[in-house]
Amino acid sequence: MYSVREVLESENLAVIGASRDVYKPGALILKVLQDVGFKGRVAGVNPQGGEVYGQPLYKSIEEVPFRVDLALLLIPPKFVADAVLACAKRGVKGVVIGSEGFAEAGEQGRQYQEDLRAALRSTGIRGFGPNTLGIVNTETGLTTSYFSDSRMLVPGSIGFVAQSGIFVGALLRYLSTLDGLHISKGMGLGNKVDVDECDALAYLREDEQTRIVGMYLEDIRDGRRFVEEARETVKRKPVLLLKGGRTEEGARAIASHTASLAVDDAVLGGALRQAGVLRMGGIDELIGTLKGFQWMPLPKGDRIALVTYSGAQAIMSIDVAIQQDLRIARFADDTQEKLAKVIATPAKSRNPIDIFPDMMVHGFEKISVETVKALLEDDGVHAIFFISFAIEESEQYKALVDLIQEKRTKPVFVSLLGRKEDVEACKQLIEANRIPFYLFPDMGVRVLAHMWRYALTGQRSKGWIKNHPLNL
Repeated sequence: MYSVREVLESENLAVIGASRDVYKPGALILKVLQDVGFKGRVAGVNPQGGEVYGQPLYKSIEEVPFRVDLALLLIPPKFVADAVLACAKRGVKGVVIGSEGFAEAGEQGRQYQEDLRAALRSTGIRGFGPNTLGIVNTETGLTTSYFSDSRMLVPGSIGFVAQSGIFVGALLRYLSTLDGLHISKGMGLGNKVDVDECDALAYLREDEQTRIVGMYLEDIRDGRRFVEEARETVKRKPVLLLKGGRTEEGARAIASHTASLAVDDAVLGGALRQAGVLRMGGIDELIGTLKGFQWMPLPKGDRIALVTYSGAQAIMSIDVAIQQDLRIARFADDTQEKLAKVIATPAKSRNPIDIFPDMMVHGFEKISVETVKALLEDDGVHAIFFISFAIEESEQYKALVDLIQEKRTKPVFVSLLGRKEDVEACKQLIEANRIPFYLFPDMGVRVLAHMWRYALTGQRSKGWIKNHPLNL
């Protein structure tokens, strides 16, 4: 049996079911591979021959004049098993089955899927799908998704696995537009006729390009093995999991999506906690947590400090922090002395720190920088939340950004509210400098809680800390 690594490192690709219609997936993928600069050779296969986008279409895989490592199958389900057998004769190592209409579609589809499974097992070919957009390797420019573009193939360090085709395609396209959140490898599992979440974890654990693993799953076929693979993976890099089908209604919807069987969520949750997997509450939390891990060092403790002009947002953030088992920091005496130089009222220099109205006296830039600088120098503060307002002159945040860049010794999260256009301008400045920005600070608190839970694993996180960009 070939390995997942061999498939992800395929040098040459054949698209079986390539179309002469430039608007169909079987033609679009050939154009995408041209545009993103895939380093290998590509052949389109269509029984009628012809050409598309300047590429000849071969009538069968036997006619392809070079070695084929990977085949993308975009053909009706009833022909897929035979296509796998034909691929085996050409030494193909892996197939991505993009077709729909298998187990999720009823009894006939289930039979097609069983025939496919048998063909894969008899040949040793590894299979992704069916019902998936497939795989991405940004190191080589390999993609089997017609949804890809050049930004999605910019090399990054996030390994992403999803049991859904369009979702992973759309999410990865969105992530590719965010600074510093590019992927290393992407795998769509679909119906999981062969390669499953356990295989994906085992591969990403060993992949040197991948620093953090994100997953969207609807079911887990082999719970015991998954926990074992996750436990070993967490020793080297964080694993973030977004799980669909937590409710009875959601579980029913899963059956018609990828023909998966849901697992008891409470039982799963306990097993994942033991393994050190971090469960995400939603897509926004997943993306927010990726930012935290990618851009900030792990916290050395659980005590947080808040700087704000708005007591309400600070209070709500404190409530979330306590619920997440974080603590509110008490400032050292020398920190209080530093704060007293810019904040006249002693009560306002306690945690949470209120910079209003003293900002009207000293100016926003000075009070922001001096306050955050004092907290960065306090060993009793393990993370800082700066909660303020978005202003039209976003450059007023430049001094604060420069300070955080210079003294990136502990996590600092920024949350700004205001006019939409001002928020976007400030966010662009802040995140361009790899500082996590959240519209509402409670999300930053949840992110920090995930980072602290990972840090608590101690020995598990040492390798990841050593390889963090801040330490290279």
